[in-house]
Amino acid sequence: MRRQDTPPGASAAVGAALYGLATRATRRLPRDMSLTSAATLATLHKTGPRRITDLAVAEGVTQPAMTVLVRVLEEAGLAERKGDPSDKRVTLVRLTEAGASYVRTRRQAGVDAYARLIDELTGDEVEALAAALPALRHLAELEGHAGAESDR
Repeated sequence: MRRQDTPPGASAAVGAALYGLATRATRRLPRDMSLTSAATLATLHKTGPRRITDLAVAEGVTQPAMTVLVRVLEEAGLAERKGDPSDKRVTLVRLTEAGASYVRTRRQAGVDAYARLIDELTGDEVEALAAALPALRHLAELEGHAGAESDR
């Protein structure tokens, strides 16, 4: 729903700019693993240990595909399976320290890449982005809530 004080088309224009920026940035990240593998590691970093079935839903893949992906992450030393202390029948996937380090390093590489681009902007453009930070943070929060809703 468009707010009364938002110019027509502004939401779509900003959405298109953010989407284009995010997709181009994703394509430029190192290709040392699939996007689904990297996303799975990021999910584990953000949410903590999860069941394979929960990870499959969160990443939009089948349970058998997630089982294979987790096996590959285990072989790479980035994730491990552990029993759930509250339910011995359940196995949880969790990040290893190497997996957490990978996520932090990848995230920092993205931050650094954007910082280099921002350094190419004019002072007024940097000020405009800085002024938009509260809105961008709120947008990320809203997206996080929407993602959590779709995981259910």
